[in-house]
Amino acid sequence: MFHTRFPSIVSPLGLAFVVSLVVLEATAEPRYGIAMYGEPGLPENFVSLPYANSEAPKGGTIVFGEAGGFDSLNPYILKGRAPWGVRAHVVESLMGRNWDEPFALYGLLAESIETGPNRQWVEFTLRPEAQFSDGSPVTVEDVLWSFETLGTVGHPRYQNAWKKVAHAEQTGPRSVRFTFNTVDLELALIMGLRPVLRKADWEGRNFAESSLDTVVGTGPYVIDGFEAGRFVTFKRNPDYWGRHLAFNRGRHNFDEIRYEYFGDGDVIFEAFKAGETSIYREWNAGKWDSAYDFPRVRSGDVVKSEIPHRRPSGIRGFVFNTRKEKFRDWRVRDALIHAFNFEFINRTLNGGKLPRISSYFSNSVLGMSQGPAEGRVRQLLMPFADDLLPGALDGYSLPVSDGGERNRTNLRRAAELLTTAGWHVEDGVLRNGSGAAFEIEFLVRSGATENEAILNIYSDALKRLGIATTITLVDGAQYKERTSVYDFDMTNYRRGLSLSPGNEQRLYWGSEGVTKPGTRNYMGIDSPAAEAMIDTMLSAKDQKEFVAAVKALDRILTSGRYVIPTWYSTLSFLAHKSELKYSKQLPMYGDWLGFLPSVWWYEG
Repeated sequence: MFHTRFPSIVSPLGLAFVVSLVVLEATAEPRYGIAMYGEPGLPENFVSLPYANSEAPKGGTIVFGEAGGFDSLNPYILKGRAPWGVRAHVVESLMGRNWDEPFALYGLLAESIETGPNRQWVEFTLRPEAQFSDGSPVTVEDVLWSFETLGTVGHPRYQNAWKKVAHAEQTGPRSVRFTFNTVDLELALIMGLRPVLRKADWEGRNFAESSLDTVVGTGPYVIDGFEAGRFVTFKRNPDYWGRHLAFNRGRHNFDEIRYEYFGDGDVIFEAFKAGETSIYREWNAGKWDSAYDFPRVRSGDVVKSEIPHRRPSGIRGFVFNTRKEKFRDWRVRDALIHAFNFEFINRTLNGGKLPRISSYFSNSVLGMSQGPAEGRVRQLLMPFADDLLPGALDGYSLPVSDGGERNRTNLRRAAELLTTAGWHVEDGVLRNGSGAAFEIEFLVRSGATENEAILNIYSDALKRLGIATTITLVDGAQYKERTSVYDFDMTNYRRGLSLSPGNEQRLYWGSEGVTKPGTRNYMGIDSPAAEAMIDTMLSAKDQKEFVAAVKALDRILTSGRYVIPTWYSTLSFLAHKSELKYSKQLPMYGDWLGFLPSVWWYEG
């Protein structure tokens, strides 16, 4: 028996909460699937995931272009940078996500899941046919070892939830149970999404040390070849144990998936235009309209696809590291947000077509409402009223410029805010009361040309306030190393947020991340109010309470002025070879996890 504790993972819930968990748990028994709220959307005898083509042909190769490089093949630790394809193609979990529901799981390595009253424990029963790519069976021992190892020496994203596991034990020849020490209705689902590794594969090896040793998994692909920092190829395993499962029907269709690594985003685009890669995801709406008139598009060899989604906007922009003294005063952050001329930058780079992110969960039912907080949202926030920043209770909205290049009105307001915060201009240089100059280093990953373009415009505005700026370009390995220990002033920040936020929110905004390396809390937020809203989300037993908690959290984060938000899109822009196909029935989450290349196929 393991006496332990458990982390966070991306968890989605949101639009369709119907039945209270109390009703569900009253008749708990081993089942084929589980939903965060209510019943799973697919029946037990479903044929395939709704966005997968169950008749899709197998074969062909898809090649992706990636920026940067890799120096490890272990994506489950803090050290090193590993290809994300190891997690996506080689290793599986007990349950699998249906990305056409807010948060529902169906059996993968596990044939069934059972939970106790109020989900104080969860039990999984392994499929007897489940096996690793070398033919060895998946055992309960592998599951217990994987979960404890990830939760104790793995990446920080796995550790928070493991702390909530009181006991982990084998309950039968193929059954394993996790008993929790806290009320957290999402933990049962999180356990179902933990990667399962082969214990024997790590004997004599230090799991926490970065390595280029290949990982043996249960997934549909094996690593076929690689050259560190250059390429990695995944080959479909013809003996994959799970190929006949309904959950996998119409998925994993390519014989080969290859990732080619390039040092610069512009080089990746040129490689795609030349036919060296198969697909290109365009983030710039202006370029989508103007830069795709090259010969392979005109000939029909390349087609443009727009993939809609129903996700929240998430947050994207430039984050302040409030561990730095100069960013701790909210008035300073507010001033720098006023100095950011979004309307001019958006028009310059996107033709003004993309809307601005107005809050972390905007574009969804979970986003904060405009104006003062009301009803249950206000009730949740009031115990923290004395510590909330202006706007959390009374309403907050981002400054808007007139669209001109000078942005005079907002720069005047920025100067006023800086003055009230104790900063004054002397001989053209902004200084504090001790005479120290205000300087900002922007940390940027090499090849992120759009971020460079934005920051060049922004730097010009900051100079008018007397602020000196430096744009530091680093490669992917250096970027990960520096951001893991929060060694930056400001950097690009992007967090995709789901329709069912849960335990991962503590990894994003939890106070432990102020000092603990490797969390997603780049801004260094330390807010009891935010953590209280996360606790409420995790214990909410109905839709109304959950939504109110998320809306309240959204107000805390947005009015905290931790990020200068940029834009979002309700579409993904994908240019790809005409031979690459996908189902017309798209998942709720659109072009996100589980879509590309999972349910695409080659039709030559």
